[in-house]
Amino acid sequence: MPESRVAVIEGDDASPEAVKPTVEMIDNMNLGIEWVYPPVGAQGEALHNSIFPEEARQLIDESDTTLFGAASGKSAFALVYLRWGKQTYANVRPTRFMPGCQSPLAQPEGVDFVIVRENLEDMYLMVEGAIESLAPADLVSPILQKKVAELGPGKYAVKVITEAGTERVARYAFELARRRKTGGRPGKVTVASKYNMLPQSDGLFRDVTARVAESYTDIDFEMMIVDNFAHYLVRSPQELDVVLLPNLYGDILSDAAAGLGGGLGLAPSGAYGDDYAYFEAVHGTAPDIVGRNIINPTATMLSATMMLDYLGFKEEAQRIEAAMAAVYREGRFLTPDQGGTARTTDFVKAVEGKL
Repeated sequence: MPESRVAVIEGDDASPEAVKPTVEMIDNMNLGIEWVYPPVGAQGEALHNSIFPEEARQLIDESDTTLFGAASGKSAFALVYLRWGKQTYANVRPTRFMPGCQSPLAQPEGVDFVIVRENLEDMYLMVEGAIESLAPADLVSPILQKKVAELGPGKYAVKVITEAGTERVARYAFELARRRKTGGRPGKVTVASKYNMLPQSDGLFRDVTARVAESYTDIDFEMMIVDNFAHYLVRSPQELDVVLLPNLYGDILSDAAAGLGGGLGLAPSGAYGDDYAYFEAVHGTAPDIVGRNIINPTATMLSATMMLDYLGFKEEAQRIEAAMAAVYREGRFLTPDQGGTARTTDFVKAVEGKL
């Protein structure tokens, strides 16, 4: 049995109430995992590497992976290091319907796809400023035929798409589609961006992905304008397999996708780089229910199964997922967001009982 070290950052508000019982359940499986707990920065400090404690960076660097809870305050500093510091460029967000979940769809059966979101570029470089500061650049809007700096007081943001950043996440998406195909999925990649209005930036994302697709003749490939994809996401989600999106669209539409399966409380994610990966629930910190022991731990537990698969515990991950599916089918220990009255710890114990 392989031995692994996992850094655990429990997160803020109600997030630890989902993380702690999840870690305890996995620890009871005796997989030889060592859990370490990096300290995080103090709330109110700037999002900059210098405020993230050296001890925390070292513990993360010395760990095989990180299990991360949802962040709204001090834990966000760790997230910056896990993303940009560890170059985890592929944010993988699965959506899969489990019978018993509260999906708004009349027929949610067969919904099983993954959004791969580029995790480091696009609008998330946080390059913003006052419009008047653009005057030296002499930028002209081709739509307005007017200098941008002359539009009046306001703000701008920079969108950055690079060839290298797009190519590496596109290759990840195609490799994922290939692995899913061996498990019986269609083996298809859908790329979407706003290339009709942003032909240079979003057009580059589309074109680089299309070029990568030429090396994967065994994988079907389709391109969509992102607003058309949003329509398709709601109308025909069963026809999707692997979806590749730039950072901003991926962030927004993966939350919409989570709604199809039953809500953000069920939505896991993993962020993968060439040498590191971390795993976190997609949902927020739920400050309105902190201390009530009713946060849905499903997203955290499914993120943990993605982590176990990454560490080489594929069979154990599948056992946990099967146990969770059984709990949802029975419907006796569901949390309030899924129409039940169970506490967080009741749900986790029910899953552990199925193991």
